[in-house]
Amino acid sequence: MPLDVTAQGVYVIAPTPFHPDGRVDEASLDRMTDFFLGAGCAGMTILGVMGEAPKLDGAESLALSRRIINRAGKAGIIVGVTAPGFAAMRALARGVMEAGAAGVMIAPPPHLRNDDAVVSYFHQAVEAIGSDVPWVLQDYPQLFQVQMTPAVIRRIVTDLPSCVMLKHEDWPGLEKISALRGFQADGSMRPISILCGNGGIFLDFEMARGADGAMTGYAFPDMLVELVKLSQAGERDRAHDLFDAHLPLIRYELQPGPGLAVRKYVLMRRGVIASDAQRRPGTALTATARAEVEYLLSRLARHDARAALPAI
Repeated sequence: MPLDVTAQGVYVIAPTPFHPDGRVDEASLDRMTDFFLGAGCAGMTILGVMGEAPKLDGAESLALSRRIINRAGKAGIIVGVTAPGFAAMRALARGVMEAGAAGVMIAPPPHLRNDDAVVSYFHQAVEAIGSDVPWVLQDYPQLFQVQMTPAVIRRIVTDLPSCVMLKHEDWPGLEKISALRGFQADGSMRPISILCGNGGIFLDFEMARGADGAMTGYAFPDMLVELVKLSQAGERDRAHDLFDAHLPLIRYELQPGPGLAVRKYVLMRRGVIASDAQRRPGTALTATARAEVEYLLSRLARHDARAALPAI
């Protein structure tokens, strides 16, 4: 089904599994898709920042997307189509939508320097991919170096009806969620789905501020699913207890640089992917870092049996 403003739950950011020699690991791709959806995720977001999208060529990106979409059945698959130029963006967006994707995700390029330029860019992006394609606005200023105020986001949402979701990754960003929900309450902005990233580091309070769920790639997406459900049910203390148990590992995984290596290592330890390899250029964990992750997993296992993994 096409993505719309009612989307909620967890749309897990999927890494791209590789063999140690750099080839896409299709068997792990299938197993990972089954695991994420079996964990209760409403969908997946592929070819995002943590999906190593820039390391894939156009043909690989489309083939990988088609494989996951076909495997996922009715689950919503969102494909990151951010590209330096609109021709590549359009080709991938149209290709994945024809394959059955729920929507696409677009981030602003780092050269945008004022509000009008930001709004104009997204007008051009929608013109390129087609106004019939539902899309996610990715707000990640720490990486893309583009600041979008709540007022700018409101302009984009108002001007472009095909924008149905905000991937909120500003930091600190709790007040931004409150401002956007305030616009919605006073009628100055139409409803929009808000899913949050940043490794889930603020998800406990983001849900209370009005987020609809998570769009991030923590190695325990099944925990994120549980946390979102507890928050939606008003079980605040239980949600925070669960979150607090996982917070040390979430924090460790959120490190710039080695974060993807940590995530892939834990997914490998959980049997989801066969290798924690990244396509070059990539980062590998040192023996010390692996030992630290194992220590965090052992401590987490005292509170959450999902972290009780076989010894290596």
